[in-house]
Amino acid sequence: MSCVQRIPEDSNNSLSLLDLRQQHYDHLMACAGQPDNSVWLAQILASWQVGMGVLPDYLGLNAFQFKQLLDNYFPGLHISGTAVSALKPDFSRMLEKQDLEQFLNRYASKQSTLHECLITLLVTACLGNDHLWQDLGLWSRQNLSDLLSQFFPQLTLLNHKDMKWKKFLYKQLCEAEGIYVCRAPSCEVCKDYVHCFGAEE
Repeated sequence: MSCVQRIPEDSNNSLSLLDLRQQHYDHLMACAGQPDNSVWLAQILASWQVGMGVLPDYLGLNAFQFKQLLDNYFPGLHISGTAVSALKPDFSRMLEKQDLEQFLNRYASKQSTLHECLITLLVTACLGNDHLWQDLGLWSRQNLSDLLSQFFPQLTLLNHKDMKWKKFLYKQLCEAEGIYVCRAPSCEVCKDYVHCFGAEE
């Protein structure tokens, strides 16, 4: 089976964005060489191909990493590295980006090319303005929690109260630097509790 992209160019006129995303996802999974580890990446790529999420060209990777990721997980698949989304992460926050990369690297279950790429995707998505799972292009918060549990298991254990992931990551960065900006004695009595722990759907 050929894995050249076959979604008709005029599909945007006849399909909803979610239907088109599903078509891209189905095609990606049909090309998946490692189905168990390809689901999260297929979701991200399918969303990215229809302009959902905040990931830039090549998902925020360099061109070589992008091609390597496709070759490893979707052998034979050829897609453009150009992002469709008009949303862009704020790369002026470069110091913060570096801090997040170092933080996630400490909690990675192992050192590998896949983990490096995943850290880049997560950190780039953190620079967006929506929930992390949405900026990343995953389809639900649970998908993000499952992904983090697989690749950063010790980190997910720290989030035992199920705080929203982007807020949790930034809270960890602040605490690592000894910065405590929240004045509430505990999260449970804070007036902003729902903003940190509420539903993300």
